[in-house]
Amino acid sequence: MRRLDDAVALSGPQASRMTTVPSIEQARGALQQHFGYPVFRAGQEAAVESVLSGRDTLVVLPTGGGKSLCYQVPALILPKLTVVISPLISLMKDQVDALEARGLPATFVNSTLTPSQVSDRLSRAVRGDVKLLYVAPERFDFGTTAERLRDAGVSLLAVDEAHCISEWGHDFRPSYLRIASVRERLGWPPTVALTATATPHVRTDIVTQLKLDNPTTIITGFDRKNLSYHVIPTKTDRDKDDALVHLLRKNEGLAVVYASTRRAVERITLLLEKARIPAAAYHAGLDDDHRHRVQDAFMHEDVRAIVATNAFGMGIDKPNVRLVIHYAMPGTLEAYYQEAGRAGRDGLPAVCYLLHAFPDRFTHEFFIKGAYPERPLVEEVYDVLRRTADKMGAVSLSADEIATRLKSKAGGRDVESALRILKQGGAYSVDQEGSARVEVRLLATPERIKRELGGQDSLELGLLRAMWRVAGDALNDGAAIDLEGLPHGLGGSASKLRLLDSLQSRQFVQWKRAGAGASLTAPKKPLTAFKIDWTMIDRRRRADMQKLEAMQQYAYTKGCRRGFVLRYFGDPAARTSCGGCDNCLDVRVDVEAGGAPSLRQSSKSKRDGGGAKAKREVPADDLPVLSGADEALLARLRDLRRNISREEQVPAYVVFPDRTLAEMAVRRPTNAAALGKIRGIGPVKLERYGERFLDLLRSVDETEAA
Repeated sequence: MRRLDDAVALSGPQASRMTTVPSIEQARGALQQHFGYPVFRAGQEAAVESVLSGRDTLVVLPTGGGKSLCYQVPALILPKLTVVISPLISLMKDQVDALEARGLPATFVNSTLTPSQVSDRLSRAVRGDVKLLYVAPERFDFGTTAERLRDAGVSLLAVDEAHCISEWGHDFRPSYLRIASVRERLGWPPTVALTATATPHVRTDIVTQLKLDNPTTIITGFDRKNLSYHVIPTKTDRDKDDALVHLLRKNEGLAVVYASTRRAVERITLLLEKARIPAAAYHAGLDDDHRHRVQDAFMHEDVRAIVATNAFGMGIDKPNVRLVIHYAMPGTLEAYYQEAGRAGRDGLPAVCYLLHAFPDRFTHEFFIKGAYPERPLVEEVYDVLRRTADKMGAVSLSADEIATRLKSKAGGRDVESALRILKQGGAYSVDQEGSARVEVRLLATPERIKRELGGQDSLELGLLRAMWRVAGDALNDGAAIDLEGLPHGLGGSASKLRLLDSLQSRQFVQWKRAGAGASLTAPKKPLTAFKIDWTMIDRRRRADMQKLEAMQQYAYTKGCRRGFVLRYFGDPAARTSCGGCDNCLDVRVDVEAGGAPSLRQSSKSKRDGGGAKAKREVPADDLPVLSGADEALLARLRDLRRNISREEQVPAYVVFPDRTLAEMAVRRPTNAAALGKIRGIGPVKLERYGERFLDLLRSVDETEAA
């Protein structure tokens, strides 16, 4: 392997680039050896070649297009560490589990670990014992993580789900704005940003926010040809319930059902269980252990369907989901494309259904208005706060109580949105319980203090003097005091609180905590004195409403749904007909209240023998065609895979994906050499699992021969 130049020469984005480059031949060899794939997919090879050359790279591949390999393969042949910034804990764990199952050195650092575990894993990374380290951007806020990794040497920084860095993206995360500073602290390593859901505007924003240096941009297109898209018009939740149960009974395979709220998730899960469809609920309201149990049950295929809010979103990495159903319309086409894209990541056919009712949009409008309140409302709320705050700016009114004092027709939730804007602008603050801030009013006269405490060199007298130096005459009427700002010779905050208790018991002072309360930071200042970006708030509100409108138009379009999505993302592959959506297939699922949903197909479609359906574009380059006997064998292979996944406590696809099992069922290899030629089986997996699968395949051959 050729060496890379490890020198750090510059202090900007053009710093530390490689002078010699590992070859693409080495990358192909690593792909075959460690992942069992003979060739890269479309876009992967160009991305890997750019990364190995040391160039910053932006990769846009569709969900299921193999984005992870674009940094995992280079990580194996680059000389030092690859740091992967990932947004979700569950996604990190899945990625690391899959890599470790292949015998590849990887680990993650996140909030689920103890401090000693974090320290141990970082030490392993610094020593060079691991090649890939998965972290969240917040991790670099603690201690010297970045500096330790920089000293050890970082060959590559990979930013997964890079659309999270853009305020124009559907899943904007302020924590991602830290990544540019992380790059600097790591020594400006070459960076690859990866996403499946980026419009042209978002792609530009990613490059700007990450400070990518003249990056190679690789876009293979957004089309998932193995997916078919359907929208089912409904009017009531009863209609949706009937359609959902019908779809799950009609379509085989694992399913993800997306609902908009936790309450809806719980109700729908109960509905499916009553319909004898094994299901589990997943949402952010569950504790960590419960969420992990639910996800593991789905990954190990112990349940047929998982019902989830978008909290499940990027945390799922299961290739053989055959069905994704949205019980309610998402707020953006980006979110819908990404969530629907959880289906068919193995490249086999899968179906995506949207159960749509016009009122679905009202929920999203409510949240958009809550996130970006109008300026007049914020100004009116601030005026109420100024009128009702006490001398020190303390506010005792709840959001609902503030709402009753407004002239406009706003509710408590609207007021909460306005308070959030005021807090972001620095005009309003909420101190947490346990704060060292207190409100103190001096009761005793100077004469009494001198008479009763003056003859003592006491800590109590020292505390009174310290507070007087901070607040002066204001202490007589009551003043806010930060105990942490007083001399340390008086002890810590706990000691000072005990001194205040003693002084209060003898009526020298009155005091109370300022913590767990709200206050105006400067009640005499007008709102214009604070930095609130009204233009940005208005821009974000309009942008989110435009995204919602595009999602609504997708639901109502009479044209090709696939083409609608591709045009939205600026993909030139958009066509007027795809043969893979309900409009192009000319099929409908009719839902009548109180009756069973029924499939309707036009007379023209019937005359054509399914016309458009026959022309449906499904990648057929290496999809095995299974006979009835092959299907039976495939079921037995899946049972074996499920048993192994339980034994090793890893998701089923980590053992082998469905595509690999299907090829086994068709080709029926009986020796290790033949088994090793099947796509997705590298040397590590051949050694680890090969003999158990060969035993099953041989037993089938012997049974058929008999």
